Amino acid sequence: MVGKIPSKYILKEMNILIVEDESRIAKRIERMTRAIFGDALQSIKHINTLQESVKFIENNELDLVLLDLNLKGSNGFDLLTTAVSESFHTIIISAYKDQAITAFEYGVLDFVPKPFNQERLEQAFHRINTKEKIASNTIKFLAVKKRHKVQLIPIEDVIYIKGAGAYTELFLKDGKKELHGKPLEKLEQLLSFSFERIHKSYLVKMSKVKEIIVESGSKYMAELKNGERIPIGRTKYKDIKAKWF
Repeated sequence: MVGKIPSKYILKEMNILIVEDESRIAKRIERMTRAIFGDALQSIKHINTLQESVKFIENNELDLVLLDLNLKGSNGFDLLTTAVSESFHTIIISAYKDQAITAFEYGVLDFVPKPFNQERLEQAFHRINTKEKIASNTIKFLAVKKRHKVQLIPIEDVIYIKGAGAYTELFLKDGKKELHGKPLEKLEQLLSFSFERIHKSYLVKMSKVKEIIVESGSKYMAELKNGERIPIGRTKYKDIKAKWF
């Protein structure tokens, strides 16, 4: 059933950017978005060029970007690599269905193929508001900003992730640490296939866990294959132990 997203599922008022070079389609996306979010939509902006979109993202706080992949001949992936390094989620709306797999590899929340209807758009939006996890193994990179450039970190190099307020810290197999722009909750949505939330502040790749340890004072710890130990939440211990075995 198409309609507004129930208020109990809305986490916050939304600030949304539409990046689409066809005015007719952009207006249709905006109309549907307004109908779906209702009063929960705080602001919605439409930009039709890659360059202007990059500037807007740099200077405004956003919760969601709706991105076309072909912008007046410019490649939307040039913006996508920047967008996925930021705190907001990105949803692709594109006729280029053959690029869906690549888009998911970069860490988008959903790929809505053109032509689309309001029901399909609402389905994509529900992934944000209900914290629905993406049960797929397609994401291959996490994009991080370094000195105003974007670097793609292979998922295979990430051992665990620690929440750091509005950001997250990626701990890599070479011992290095990188700062990512998304909070832990949003990365959990994207990485649920191979990473497990073992603590309010930690996501860990379960294949890197060597042993689960109970320390004095009923402290639960996951010992990793590199020798590091990270905490397991009391309420998550039984579930994590069952999954590890």
